[in-house]
Amino acid sequence: MRAIHPEADANATPIGAKLRAARTSQGLSLGQLAETTGLSKGFLSRVERDETSPSVATLVQLCQVLSLPVGALFAEPDIQRVSYAQAPRINLGGVHADERLMSPRSEDRVQLLRSELEPDAHGGSDLYTINCDLEVLHVLAGVVTVRFTDRSLTLSAGDALTFPGREPHTWHVEGGNAATVVWVIVPAPWSGSA
Repeated sequence: MRAIHPEADANATPIGAKLRAARTSQGLSLGQLAETTGLSKGFLSRVERDETSPSVATLVQLCQVLSLPVGALFAEPDIQRVSYAQAPRINLGGVHADERLMSPRSEDRVQLLRSELEPDAHGGSDLYTINCDLEVLHVLAGVVTVRFTDRSLTLSAGDALTFPGREPHTWHVEGGNAATVVWVIVPAPWSGSA
């Protein structure tokens, strides 16, 4: 009698990518996981590609080895879409800047801001800081100069600048043209209800 291999249910929740991510984040190879669990590399590979469904006992065993709660495999990810047209306008002190919050208000790990800057836009004549660990400025269009206490750096379209959030700085648009920039702030200096 020939063994029948279980096939994955087309409607089943895909868990393979989550298992693979847990394994690789711990630096485990497929071979190491196979050796630890006593399962074959081929079987584990098929599970990670969602080509077969493991039994409950096997799933519990994999989760124990990977220090992963079984429920985490089936939890819905918190995915939130923010459209530019619906993004709330905010004012972080920029002059002649249309600033929009592109990350959800409730997100406290990171903030994404998109700023449409007029040709004479600036962050003020005085240096300022933001209460965060890290800021990243990515210039999508135009030219923007960022001034720090000891230097100024000019960024063109496509350039990005990363610096400590508590570093005193300000910015201004160069060249008499408008600019579009994206700011990433980690963690979010403030958050509100969704």
